[in-house]
Amino acid sequence: MSDLLKVLNNIRNLRVATRELTLEQLESIAEKISSVLEEKRAEIEAEQRKEQERQERIEKYKELLRQDGITADELAEIVGSSVVTQRKKREPRPAKYRYTDENGNQKTWTGQGRTPRAIQSALDAGRSLNEFEI
Repeated sequence: MSDLLKVLNNIRNLRVATRELTLEQLESIAEKISSVLEEKRAEIEAEQRKEQERQERIEKYKELLRQDGITADELAEIVGSSVVTQRKKREPRPAKYRYTDENGNQKTWTGQGRTPRAIQSALDAGRSLNEFEI
């Protein structure tokens, strides 16, 4: 598709590409391109109309809020409390295993996520995970 765009965007390439076409073929192509242009214009105008209507509705609601004496903070409080529920943060899990890392530091692991390198190498050597339990 990029080759087509290169041809259509450059007048010289377009002339070379259409050199062997008849006038009727070129007129047919021009009509099709015109119809595509009109469709695109109509699509853009419809989107602009929708956005303009949306902005008008927003302005109408702002004016209604001003008339009723409701501030933006009050509205945010009303909308926020009814629509969005706060998720509780999960408590951290207690450590299940204690091990000594490569640097000689004592560390703990909850048993979730990737197995620490020191424990994995011990497991590969034949030790049991139960040996590391706290």
